[in-house]
Amino acid sequence: MDKLIVTGVDGNFGRETAKVIQKLVPKEKLIFCSFDPAVLEQYSMQGIETHVTNFNSSVGLDEAFAAGKKLLLISMPFVGEKRQTAHKNVIDAAKKAGVRQIVYTSLVNAADPKNPSVEKKDHAYTEEYLKESGLDYIFLRNSQYAEAMITNYFTYVKGDSILKNNQGKGKMAYISRKDCAKAAAYALVSEKYGKKIFNVNGPELLTIEEFIKIGNDVTGKTVRYQQISDEENYQLFDTMGVPRTTEGRFKKNSEAPFSSDGMVTFGQAIREGKMDQFTNDFTELTGESAMTVRYMFEHQNEFQVGERHSKDN
Repeated sequence: MDKLIVTGVDGNFGRETAKVIQKLVPKEKLIFCSFDPAVLEQYSMQGIETHVTNFNSSVGLDEAFAAGKKLLLISMPFVGEKRQTAHKNVIDAAKKAGVRQIVYTSLVNAADPKNPSVEKKDHAYTEEYLKESGLDYIFLRNSQYAEAMITNYFTYVKGDSILKNNQGKGKMAYISRKDCAKAAAYALVSEKYGKKIFNVNGPELLTIEEFIKIGNDVTGKTVRYQQISDEENYQLFDTMGVPRTTEGRFKKNSEAPFSSDGMVTFGQAIREGKMDQFTNDFTELTGESAMTVRYMFEHQNEFQVGERHSKDN
């Protein structure tokens, strides 16, 4: 029972974590989990233990986790009671299987009851449930993925070049999803930390206007920012075919693979100064510096958000 379990290796985050962690520990020390057996095949052929798992049900999870001592729980890509139940199923099964520590990918300022983000509610629930479970834990409170806003920037390049949202003058230390995955891999491998919270953020606090300026400097485009109200932001997403919740129907190949409830309340949280925590925790975990927004714009094809919504059952 000494293996490291990475869940959700079918997703963008999990796939990147799987790539990083294979460079840190031998494959014999790893277990990869996914609901999609086709994704797992490539890893099992390399000699990595794999298990097909569906976190919407507790059936079979404790058996899948039986050889693990630490588990990375990557937060599920839907919002609300369904996500909370899925996370609870994983925590309960991990405890039953004898897993000693869970590394959980949370959200910056998740514990603040005044943080209006609807996404935050699920993270706060999961953090509290983990604490009450008696298991050891590491919470990785990630800042917003820069990929989401780089994709958003180019959406408006193709339109009228006026990027509209409700963030206002609020600041966020945007970080690459790849760096968040790297931090997760290092946290899972480390034996140094217990009952620890890390705020995983990028190297600079930026307003959305400052973010756009970097994009313009790199690309030569002339995107500008226009602040709109929360309700106007909802209406904008409605016209783009973005559903209000993750239970809605997403437009195929949508450049906004997040629900508008999530995006609008996240923008509100940024505007209200709830997301501007800034630390050196990424470097403490990895020994490296996080990538800058400028670097990501310079390599823009490598930093697009891709799909997020779940394909599970």
